Amino acid sequence: MAEKKRTEIAELGEFGLIDREVSKFQKKNATTLTGAGDDAAVLDAGDGNVLLVSTDAMLEGIDFDLTYFPMKHLGYKAVTVGVSDILAMNALPEQIMLSLGISSKLSVEALDDFYEGVEFACRELGVDMVGGDTRASLTGFVIGITAVGRAKRDRVVYRSGAKLNDLICITGNLGAAYMGLHLLEREKRVLSDVKDPEPKFAGYEYLLEKYLKPRARKDIIESLAEDGILPSSMIDISDGLASDLMQICKASKCGARIYLERIPIAKQTSAMAEELHADPVVAALNGGEDHELLFTVPLAMQEQVMRMGGIDVIGHVTAGNTGAYLVTPDGSDIRLKAQGFKESDPAK
Repeated sequence: MAEKKRTEIAELGEFGLIDREVSKFQKKNATTLTGAGDDAAVLDAGDGNVLLVSTDAMLEGIDFDLTYFPMKHLGYKAVTVGVSDILAMNALPEQIMLSLGISSKLSVEALDDFYEGVEFACRELGVDMVGGDTRASLTGFVIGITAVGRAKRDRVVYRSGAKLNDLICITGNLGAAYMGLHLLEREKRVLSDVKDPEPKFAGYEYLLEKYLKPRARKDIIESLAEDGILPSSMIDISDGLASDLMQICKASKCGARIYLERIPIAKQTSAMAEELHADPVVAALNGGEDHELLFTVPLAMQEQVMRMGGIDVIGHVTAGNTGAYLVTPDGSDIRLKAQGFKESDPAK
């Protein structure tokens, strides 16, 4: 019998793998409005309401390093990671569930700290922690988080709604979390053999907070509602601006042009990039874990969006056959590429 062909996961990449496996499933229940392919699944709750459900996994050694990640911050970040997917559908999160794989190296006190961070984030966001599961783990600390939200069916925003000439908008700034990670990794390497290590973090506190304790942008969703703005498409930036913008382009069957000089990058991000001989634009495009919101709105809403504050218009939607490009100040076009996960990613 012929040997079955082996395909390495790296050949497909993250998004190719997801498309390959998820395409095998067909909807069987009328209550399933939208399954895989967006930030959250959308389930019919009756009377014009929907439930939104998302799930995420965080693995020690891949997504976080307990050498420098405080457990309280890790608990807080786990909630942010979960609820950001609900917010990216223009809905408010209401419940979360946590499933933990716990290794023997963790103490009860360490888990107390973790849950203190979870509780703080839940209180800040008005979210209930309603259950989960706890198991032993032989491969380090594993976190599974499920988030549930609720919205009116006609207010849900998908990745697939972007239209020609829509404005591409971004909240906050990009690349800070990625630079915070590299700062932590640098200090870990430099101080690995030092008895009483004193890491040099002065002046870069913002970068550390963006990586260790990112805040979910519930404030933006509430402000959009207050101002009567319904985005045409939206996504949570967790994989980097390039990858997440291309997810919108794929779902909406459109192209995009974003302008380098309009991408918001914090001063500390640029300073850290210079110190590490890195490009802050690359960090913004491919770094990920900023958990800001990327969304599109009709051109007519430009002034209204700009008045909100904390939002930058970085480009516009183009026709589906044009591709997604970064435009440099000299007018050159650089085609965007989706990164996805790679086996070599350090604690990404």
